[in-house]
Amino acid sequence: MKLFKKLFIILFIILILIASFGFIIGLGYYSSTLKEKPLITRVETITKQEHFTSFEQLPKNYVNAVIATEDHRYYNHGAIDPIGIVRAFYTNIRDGQFDEGGSTITQQVAKNVVFNQDKNIIRKLGEIFAAYDLEKNYNKDEILAIYVNSSYFGDGYYGIYDASMGYYKKEPKDLTLLEASMLAGVPNAPSVYAPTVNPDLAKKRQKHVLNKMVQYGYITQEEANNVLK
Repeated sequence: MKLFKKLFIILFIILILIASFGFIIGLGYYSSTLKEKPLITRVETITKQEHFTSFEQLPKNYVNAVIATEDHRYYNHGAIDPIGIVRAFYTNIRDGQFDEGGSTITQQVAKNVVFNQDKNIIRKLGEIFAAYDLEKNYNKDEILAIYVNSSYFGDGYYGIYDASMGYYKKEPKDLTLLEASMLAGVPNAPSVYAPTVNPDLAKKRQKHVLNKMVQYGYITQEEANNVLK
């Protein structure tokens, strides 16, 4: 029993040291990044674009599709989602692959707007600090709008306006459920799910989006089936 307590204390101390080290490294990385360009300035490069689409201009089906697919608890958690992180960890261990990251929409905005797309642990740590900073300065609707306006949709289209005009020749506000559910699934892997790259995989991804919308009560199964006909 004494040995168990000693091992527990040692493990606890190690975890504290790792967490402290991660905190210092992540905060330092984020701070050094902001020295190049402040957060508000970085966000303004998106929000002041000619065709920036505000939250109010986004169709409800598209907003629901994005939330259902990317972060279904978006309005119920803060900058990070501990439940999502645990769920992603469990799923990755269960499936033997690391496809699910547990990142919130806010964290994805941090990746798109503040950092580059390189996948490394230091960037992920800095991403957490950026996410908290974003939620301190912007509300959830604003962050969601920044997300869809800064995401890459394949075929050279950055942002929902260019993607909507490029793929469907219409503004985002006019997207149908079929079109909205297709575009909501693309940013996860544009090189794979862009409609012009692989129509079959794009359709499978769209089905996944619609299933998520049904699962979280945004649409009925009948509505999803009508889109997939």
